[in-house]
Amino acid sequence: MIRFRVAEGEQAEFAVRLEAAVDVLRKQKGFVAAQTGRNVDDPELIALNLEWDSIGNYRRALSPYEVKVTAVPLLSQAIDEPTAYEDLAEVLP
Repeated sequence: MIRFRVAEGEQAEFAVRLEAAVDVLRKQKGFVAAQTGRNVDDPELIALNLEWDSIGNYRRALSPYEVKVTAVPLLSQAIDEPTAYEDLAEVLP
């Protein structure tokens, strides 16, 4: 889970950069899914949830040149907080 604080007037440009970052990351080994969302109480908070098959593949996915040029600059704008979580429980219907 990666969160960003983006002024409402900058969100259109940010969305383009976010889409490009997810596009290069989804091509990396171990990518499972990505979801983005905006907080309903604080519309300047944008969340990117990336799902990988392992933490190792997530970390290795940040190494290719295309990722360093496209995704890393965007990711460096994230709120400085832990971003990697492991599943503790899953509830299914």
